[in-house]
Amino acid sequence: MSISIASFDGADRDAVDEAYRIGAAANDVDLPDFPPFCRRRFDALFHTPMPGTESLWALARLDGVPAGYLQLDLPQLDNTDNATAELTVHPELRRRGVGRALHEYGVRLLREHGRKRVVAMAVAELPGGPARSVAGGAFAAATGAQPALVEVRRRLDVERIDRVALRAALAEARPRAEGYRSVCWQGATPPEYVADIAYLDGRLLMDAPMGDVQWEPEQVDVERIRGTERALDAKGRRRYHLGMRHEETGRIVAWTLLDVGASADWHAFQQITIVDPDHRGHRLGLIAKVENLHHLLTHEPAVRVIDTWNAASNSYMVAINEQLGFRPVDGWNNWQLTL
Repeated sequence: MSISIASFDGADRDAVDEAYRIGAAANDVDLPDFPPFCRRRFDALFHTPMPGTESLWALARLDGVPAGYLQLDLPQLDNTDNATAELTVHPELRRRGVGRALHEYGVRLLREHGRKRVVAMAVAELPGGPARSVAGGAFAAATGAQPALVEVRRRLDVERIDRVALRAALAEARPRAEGYRSVCWQGATPPEYVADIAYLDGRLLMDAPMGDVQWEPEQVDVERIRGTERALDAKGRRRYHLGMRHEETGRIVAWTLLDVGASADWHAFQQITIVDPDHRGHRLGLIAKVENLHHLLTHEPAVRVIDTWNAASNSYMVAINEQLGFRPVDGWNNWQLTL
């Protein structure tokens, strides 16, 4: 067997097509409950990347047949010693050395670019959960990577939402949130809120549990928020926001986001939820998530399930999600390799 690897970019449409087909096949086998691998999202990675990110791509061929690809994201604005990686091998061509060859190729690239560590995720089975391959974690361990942060994916079945219980939870929470008012919007953040959203977004890696992952808080400003919005628009992400506005100062001090992709109107992701530390203790996180769930379902009636990820140690946010009805599906381990 002969393995060849070549770097490519968005100008090489044949290589992009081949990588997409590999990703789609892997998605169907490894995560059958996920939405279809989205072509619009994949193409946008090349023509409208996230701000402050340089991506390096490589395609592996086994005896001339496209067999796997590697995506390396190199932050340019902060965390300039770090990178993230996604390594995908076609399910029919695994255990033939393709993954190892892509890994070695990627390590050389990262060292050439002065990176000191790389982080990648691998799914893992939970007790009583659906079957998940152990290959990703075993491969990461074999490369010398260390498990640095355990996350759990939870799923909300919309048909099983206990709406009576959620109304009761809101009724209990609202008296503790006197002086705060919810505001919602879709898509791009209104100009009057965008500086506050930039501040909250920049706090995420300061406040969320990071385990042993060596990752600095990101420096987020209005320009970076707008760049992120352009990238998400290009991917076809329909976004539903809810912020909690502090009446005395006029600032948005809590924020949550749900979004729906272009490939499946039945599926949504619960993304960021964050509360300014100076305004915690008022049940703002719970209120924001419950009200934004209503906001989403009002405009996206086809949504049947919503997925979210939390660090296993993030007991506060896990408790809120469990209260909404999210239940564990599988584990996602962040593996960190020092180069």
